[in-house]
Amino acid sequence: MNEKIVIVEDDESIRMLLEVALSSNGYKTKGFDNAKSALEYMHNEPPHVVVMDIMMDGMSGIEAVRAMRSSKELKVVPVIMLTAKDTELDKIIGLDSGADDYMTKPFSVLELCARVRAQLRRHGGADQTDGSENVLEQGGVRLDGNVREVSKDSEPITLTFKEFELLKFLMENSSRAVSREELIAKIWGDDYFGETRTLDIHIGTLRQKLGDTADNSNYIKTVRGIGYRFVGGIK
Repeated sequence: MNEKIVIVEDDESIRMLLEVALSSNGYKTKGFDNAKSALEYMHNEPPHVVVMDIMMDGMSGIEAVRAMRSSKELKVVPVIMLTAKDTELDKIIGLDSGADDYMTKPFSVLELCARVRAQLRRHGGADQTDGSENVLEQGGVRLDGNVREVSKDSEPITLTFKEFELLKFLMENSSRAVSREELIAKIWGDDYFGETRTLDIHIGTLRQKLGDTADNSNYIKTVRGIGYRFVGGIK
């Protein structure tokens, strides 16, 4: 196993616990006690997954993830955020900054390892397709899977890894309503055992970036009792 996991956590005891747990699962780990040093390292050696605390002295995890998403080298690296906060607003802020998953302290090391595996599986599968069939266009939204870029009416939209995968899957299946269970299995993996509310938060931030709201959704419709459907700007 050659996957490298970068851990950014200013609490040394937690950082060491994470390094030991992930190393024992066969991953290469590199720990940092501050986001600035981690970013400098990652620009030269991009990791496969980043586990990052939010509340840190100096640069916060939120600021660090935003910097990653604006970087060519790091914009698609999956990020799992750690925080002691557990409100929906905090989750939305973390996910909207570009994080792909979110865990609150205290957390299960076994669950964290499972989420890392899920990120590696999803990230590894995202780059395996290419060609013109990997470009989707509907209702002014253009998704190019070859370079992982999305635009609406020719204006670029910055999406997190999970938001991109959600939009891609919904656009590929725009002829039908996709169930919540299918979306969770496809995007988070069959072994995902976190909150189903995570899907709703990602859908919410994706809608916001497309200019949608839950009450006025021209792109992603809620299908009551089933899940969601991409309708491509049809009012």
